[in-house]
Amino acid sequence: MKKIINKPESFVQEMMEGIVAAYSDKVTTLNGDFRVLVKSTPTKEGKVGIVTAGGSGHLPVFLGYVGQGLIDGCAVGNVFASPSAQKMADMIQACDYGSGVLCLYGNYGGDKMNFEMATEMVEMDDIETRTVLVRDDVASSPKSSMEKRRGVAGMVYAFKIAGAAADKGLSLEEVARIAQKALDATRTMGVALSPCIVPEVGKPTFSIKEDEIEIGMGIHGEPGIEVKPMMQADEIASLILEKITADAPLAKGDEVSVMVNGLGATPMEELLIVYRKVHQILSDMGVSVYMPHIGEFATSMEMAGLSITIIKLDEELKPLLRAPATSPFYTNANK
Repeated sequence: MKKIINKPESFVQEMMEGIVAAYSDKVTTLNGDFRVLVKSTPTKEGKVGIVTAGGSGHLPVFLGYVGQGLIDGCAVGNVFASPSAQKMADMIQACDYGSGVLCLYGNYGGDKMNFEMATEMVEMDDIETRTVLVRDDVASSPKSSMEKRRGVAGMVYAFKIAGAAADKGLSLEEVARIAQKALDATRTMGVALSPCIVPEVGKPTFSIKEDEIEIGMGIHGEPGIEVKPMMQADEIASLILEKITADAPLAKGDEVSVMVNGLGATPMEELLIVYRKVHQILSDMGVSVYMPHIGEFATSMEMAGLSITIIKLDEELKPLLRAPATSPFYTNANK
């Protein structure tokens, strides 16, 4: 294993120390706990708080979206491992500004179990919570069992849209409704070219031949739907779009935002080549693209590959996506 780290067991702690040292004007730890990140700037009382949590190793998800117009707090565990229920509860308490807290996170067993415990814990302090699960990965389960789907890069759109709704002063019920609406309109699918290595494990999470590509691979190395011979960029874009639009059809006149997300080791140039084909296909369908997102938004350590996310917009979601937001890893200048 060749990584630019110190000791594997100090990987998460030192990464968190680096984030706080670099972006102390935007984020800080919760009472010195380097597993919980919150905004360092004051938050208006009465705003709905939004929190998330999950394993480390996916930066910018989840830590990178703590900021203005986005989420208010994030708890992280070890690489690909859930943080504890106590840390989640501490975070929820810190992000309650008087109107309750939305828990917005991926559909993974450990995160669900610990968040459920955490929300029960804060109920004793009369903190009202709502939960919205991210389930945007079309490859992880058929449409007939969408409740089993994993949450992947589409959660970034949910963070952005829910964050804007909370900043408008909407109620907890309304912020939760809008987050769910955004996720109902969102689909993602990814492909992997290589595995990643969890520092404390020291070996690849899975194996794939040099001339192969795995279709539908999960961000923790979960198996995809098939392994195929390596494909060209246009073929990858066409295949993913075909799967997404079969699950959530698009029609002439629709407007979407597109995210082409690198999984950690894919150059920006390659992401742009894929986006070029996605844009071409959608244009030929009569579908317009608004605010494309191209870059690394939800990674898997140094995994090579990418995911494509499509969110169908309407008159309610579009201005919330456009609303200004800033965090250490996401900036959306208002236009």
